[in-house]
Amino acid sequence: MRFRGKSIRRKIVALLLVPLVSLTALWGFATVITGRQAIRLLDVAYVIEKVGYPVEDVVRVVQKERRQTLVVLGDPRASAATAELTKRRAETDEIVRGLAANAKDPEVVEELDPDALRRLRSILDAFHGIDALRSSVDQTRLDPGQALELYNRLVDPCYDFLQNLHALEDVQMDKEGRALVGITRAREALAREDAVIASALAARNVSGTDLRRVSDLAANRQLLYQVNLGILPADDRETFEQYWSGPQTKPLRDAEEKIISAGPGKNPRLTSAQWDEASAHVLDDLARMGTAAGDRYQERVEPVAMDVLLKAAVAGILGFFALAISLVLSVRIGRDLIRDLSRLRKEAHEASGVRLPSVMRRLAAGEQVDVETEAPNLEYEKDEVGQVGLALNTLQRAAVEAAVKQAELRRGVSEVFVNLARRNQVLLHRQLTLLDTMERRTEDTEELADLFRLDHMTTRMRRHAEGLVILSGAAPSRQWRKPVQLMDVVRAAVAEVEDYERIEVRRLPRLGIAGPAVADITHLIAELLENATVFSPPHTAVQVHGERVANGFTLEIHDRGLGMTPEALLDANLRISDSPEFALSDTDRLGLFVVSRLAQRHSVKVSLQPSPYGGTTAVVLLPAALLTEAPDTQGSGFRLDAPDRSRRPAPAAVEGRPAGRSGRLR
Repeated sequence: MRFRGKSIRRKIVALLLVPLVSLTALWGFATVITGRQAIRLLDVAYVIEKVGYPVEDVVRVVQKERRQTLVVLGDPRASAATAELTKRRAETDEIVRGLAANAKDPEVVEELDPDALRRLRSILDAFHGIDALRSSVDQTRLDPGQALELYNRLVDPCYDFLQNLHALEDVQMDKEGRALVGITRAREALAREDAVIASALAARNVSGTDLRRVSDLAANRQLLYQVNLGILPADDRETFEQYWSGPQTKPLRDAEEKIISAGPGKNPRLTSAQWDEASAHVLDDLARMGTAAGDRYQERVEPVAMDVLLKAAVAGILGFFALAISLVLSVRIGRDLIRDLSRLRKEAHEASGVRLPSVMRRLAAGEQVDVETEAPNLEYEKDEVGQVGLALNTLQRAAVEAAVKQAELRRGVSEVFVNLARRNQVLLHRQLTLLDTMERRTEDTEELADLFRLDHMTTRMRRHAEGLVILSGAAPSRQWRKPVQLMDVVRAAVAEVEDYERIEVRRLPRLGIAGPAVADITHLIAELLENATVFSPPHTAVQVHGERVANGFTLEIHDRGLGMTPEALLDANLRISDSPEFALSDTDRLGLFVVSRLAQRHSVKVSLQPSPYGGTTAVVLLPAALLTEAPDTQGSGFRLDAPDRSRRPAPAAVEGRPAGRSGRLR
């Protein structure tokens, strides 16, 4: 196969390679998983031989040492019992050394999963401390109950290890392996019962605690058999059931009943010799039966492993043939598809790479686009490829028409916004002029205060109307030719905020703002001040201060509200810095859109940060290009429509005093 040449050829080849590679990966994955399962089943026998059976041997010798330890603690004066304990300890040490040697086998380490290997090492580490236990026993610092508990702590991890050693992917085999461990746990319950009774008989005193332990262990043993025998094959289940119901275990069952029915006392109705004969026989039989059941389990595992291997081989071969057939069919279909689609390459490339991008750019620039010219109806043959060509024609025409309609809709909405805003601005300007005349004419203090409040609301209404103009991309109607003091600009912004009384403006340096930027900077600061007052408690103040920096002037607005979450703060800063296109559905973020447009227009940098007062700080960086020498206003503020301010003084917005009407921009 040759895949050189046209780009459409490479795309088709890539399209066909994806399912082929996926199929190959799935085939390889299934083969590896199935093969690994079979290999693991085969390796179970080796792992069980090296560490499984030795762990069981360790359990059995520890059981014997535990029993003899409790006998010695029951009657420390019996020298024969002490000699027997020494022998049992030597057997335990020998078996543990053999287990430790097998645990270092590289093949065992490789086959065991990390959790099982950790459990095995934990068992060996626990046996390193058995000398301390033995020393406590020799010095009679432990009673039989404490010694029993400490030896149980050595045995229990061994059963946990064996329980997880048979973790096979074959569900039935895994269940049977765990059930065999459950059967050995039942024997452990009998061994603990044997140790408790032997200790009590050696002391010639059966306490109530001993009887409770015997009853609990007997019940636990019966429960373990009941739960696990049902999982084993019928032959193994019947063997254990017949044994426990047969004459071999009757002496043990009679002895248990005799001890329990006799109750606590110093003269038990059973001798140590009678109990030893009954329990030793049953424990040996159970050990032999458990080993035989384990051997039969291994014999059942091997055929399952071979069956899995056979299935893996069949699946691998069939998967390989399926992969080869898929490859041949993919190559043939790919060649036919490439040959048919090559005829559409030129038209599709021109439509997607040249014509449609050109239409989008022209519409974005505000040019008029003719749909018939930009989306000509191309002729194709009446076959499958021709149907694709007709669909391409329809898609191209629909895209151009949708883009044209969307551009017209945006222009129409912007024109409506500008038209309505301009009308409102004219009316509001007249209203402000009339209010100013009425303010100068009235002498009534209460009436003058009402006029001031109406004047303030009108000023805010004018700012909202001006916001619509800014969102539409037009320039505001208010313009200044000469520079205006920065302090006056901030005063004017404060005057356009509803809760202007809460705003404290620190004395700012004597700087001027270039005339063409005065209206926009005033509007920008007013929007930020409005947000600071709205999102902070009404009893708190909003502080404004600033200072010169290396590349301009920084104005900071601090509020003491609840602040913003890091996610909300990041989203707001992104909206301000990226200058996104205004969406009609996002009406709750009008202030951010207005600030973003104004900041972009004059290269002003605005960022929101956590405030040291617990709220939010808006930082406005005015570039040096907007700053000029401060003009002298002689304390009268600035008003384009009413320069004469001799009738009343201008309240200064400095050092914690809110700005008054003298800072109003008209």
